[in-house]
Amino acid sequence: MPVSHANGTAIWQHRTTSRQWLGFAGWLGLVALFVYCWQVMNQGTIWAFVADAPRQAGDLLTRALPPRWSYLERLWLPLWDTINMATLGTLLGIVVAIPVAFLAARNTTPSTAFVRPMALLIIVASRSINSLIWALILVTILGPGLLAGILAIALRSIGFIGKLLYEAIEEIDETQVEAVRATGAGAVQVMDYGIVPQILPAFLGMSVFRWDINIRESTILGLVGAGGIGLQLQSSLNVLAWSQVSVIFALVLCTVVISEWVSAKVRHAII
Repeated sequence: MPVSHANGTAIWQHRTTSRQWLGFAGWLGLVALFVYCWQVMNQGTIWAFVADAPRQAGDLLTRALPPRWSYLERLWLPLWDTINMATLGTLLGIVVAIPVAFLAARNTTPSTAFVRPMALLIIVASRSINSLIWALILVTILGPGLLAGILAIALRSIGFIGKLLYEAIEEIDETQVEAVRATGAGAVQVMDYGIVPQILPAFLGMSVFRWDINIRESTILGLVGAGGIGLQLQSSLNVLAWSQVSVIFALVLCTVVISEWVSAKVRHAII
């Protein structure tokens, strides 16, 4: 720690004067940045609406309660479609993500100069675009329906699973791979006995975790025409049927809680 001397006596100081001024300048810069960002965020804000927001929220709550539970019988089929959308999209994403991950990993790619950058580009492109945006694009191309939602979930899942999987492949114990290769095993046998057993628990865990995320994301894809319970939500919002909206919210909440519980149990059993 810096030490200064006064009358020949050593005095401990937490920081030197220059460090103190540097810290003060840093905090001043953060305050200035916060003020600037606050001004940008509120540039188009109509504060009369903000002041009236509690009254509007209370009015909306009175319209939404009590929920119209009789509407629940019309939601089971859309909910089943939503679960199928998430499940099929996750499976399709896994099928594509596995070879992409092996091509992206340094220790399994056939070419670090060309193939690996292309595989990483696929992963980055998939992760950089949200499922809702994928659904918007696919609904425009394929038309509304579950197929657009399934493909949107799959395209988003490729990047998530591919990134985690190729990182897991790069972190494997190479001595185990070398031991299998030393027995005279071929490339497929090295893959089966040297690499796959090491990454399988992590792969299963990340797949279940992605399925859990996709359950949540698939509930809103219907807002852009991709089918499922989100389509029922959009229809209820269009006619201002807030008592039906509250039922949909409750059903989505229960579904997400159950999927989270199932995901946690499965990942605990695997890992």
